[in-house]
Amino acid sequence: MNEQELRQLLTVSVEDVLPSQPAAAGWERARRTRRTRRAVGVVALAVLLVGGGAVAALRPPADPAPVPPVGPTVDPTADPTHGGPVQKPPAELTYPPDPLAKLGDPATVPLSERPVQRALGLFQQLDEEGREDGPVRVLGNDGVVRSLDVVTLAPTRDASGNEATALKPGVLSPDGRTAAFAQTKELIMIDLTTAAVRRIPLDGYLEQVVWAHDRVLVGGDDRTYAVDRVTGAASTIDVSTWELIAPDPAAGREAPLIEMYGEGTGLKLRSRTAREGEIRSEQPINRSALPSPYQVNEFYGRGWLHGERLARAAWITSSEISGAEGAAVLDARTGAVLHLLDLGRDRAKGCCVVLGWDNKGSVLLRLEPAALARWHPETGEITGIARDLRGVFALAS
Repeated sequence: MNEQELRQLLTVSVEDVLPSQPAAAGWERARRTRRTRRAVGVVALAVLLVGGGAVAALRPPADPAPVPPVGPTVDPTADPTHGGPVQKPPAELTYPPDPLAKLGDPATVPLSERPVQRALGLFQQLDEEGREDGPVRVLGNDGVVRSLDVVTLAPTRDASGNEATALKPGVLSPDGRTAAFAQTKELIMIDLTTAAVRRIPLDGYLEQVVWAHDRVLVGGDDRTYAVDRVTGAASTIDVSTWELIAPDPAAGREAPLIEMYGEGTGLKLRSRTAREGEIRSEQPINRSALPSPYQVNEFYGRGWLHGERLARAAWITSSEISGAEGAAVLDARTGAVLHLLDLGRDRAKGCCVVLGWDNKGSVLLRLEPAALARWHPETGEITGIARDLRGVFALAS
C-alpha cells in the first residue's frame, strides 16, 4: 500500500466516525426510500431521527462531459461577482447587530396573549439527543419572543415509526403571518397575527411543508397535498416535498415548481407546472465551473429560490475529502453551480442546512458554532447572526 492509498483509507475512517446531526436525519431516511424505489445501487447507513446516528459520506463517480441544458444557455461568468466559485468561512466570524439574534432569547409572553404583526422566525430548542427542549419560540418584528402556546405539536413520523420535530425549515410563511405544521393525518395552520388555529384533515403520514404562493404543499414519502391557504381545500399534486425547492414568493403563483434530485453525476433539476405538477423539463446539474477536485456529491435539506438563484446544503468533494459539508448556489435556469461554500471536514454530518435568503441576496444557513449565519455568495463574506443555539429554525423570507 503506497502513501496515497493509506491517506485515502485514513480519510474514510475519519468520515465514518464524524458525529451526526438530527436535523439531517429525515432527509437521509427519505433518500433511502427513494433510492429503493429507483433501484439505485448506492448504500447509505440509516439514521434515527431523534436519537441521531452516523451517516456515511458518499463518494461521487467521475464527472461526465457537460450536457447542454434544457433551458436557455447563460454564461455564469457573465454576472458581475467578486466572490470566486469556491469560498470558505473565516476562522473567526464577526457578529454585527441582527434582529434574528433574538431567537436565542427566552420567550417572555405567550403568543395567545400577544400575537405578532409579522414573525421573523421560529425556533425549537433541542437537547443533546435531538429531542424538543421547551416550547417553540416565535420572534416578532417588534423584537419580542413569544412561546407558541395555542397548540401542542406531536413529532412527525413515517410508516416505519421514525420521528422528527414538527418544526422544520419551511413551516413559516414567507410573509411571517402563518405557520403550517405537518402532523399525521392533518395539517395544522396557525394565524400568528391572531393566534387562531385551523386543523385540516388529510390522509397519511405527513412530514414536510413547503409554501407555494397561495397554497401550502404538505406531504410525506408517498403523497403530497396542495392546500389552499384561505379556504383549506386540498387536492393531491404530483411533486415530492422532500425534493421540492421552496419557490421565490416574488415569482408569482404560476411560476414553475422546481425539484432537485439524484446524486453524483445523476444530479438533476426538474421543472413542473405550478398548479398540476406536470413535468415541463429536466436538466443535469452543471459543475464544470468548479475547479478540480471540487464536486457536489449530493444535496440535502430544503432548497430555496431567490430570483434566478437556488441555494441548498450539500455534501461535496473538496481538496481534502469526499463527503465534506458545504452549500451551493446555482443558476436555476441552467443548473450551473455558481458558488460553492466549502465548510470543511471537521463538522457534524448534516450540520449546515440552508434556511432561505434575505432581501439583500444573502443565504441564511446553520453554521457551527454560530448556529445562524449569513453567506454573501457574490462577495464571499460570511457573518454570524447568533451563537451556540442547538435546535431547529424556520425563517420568513
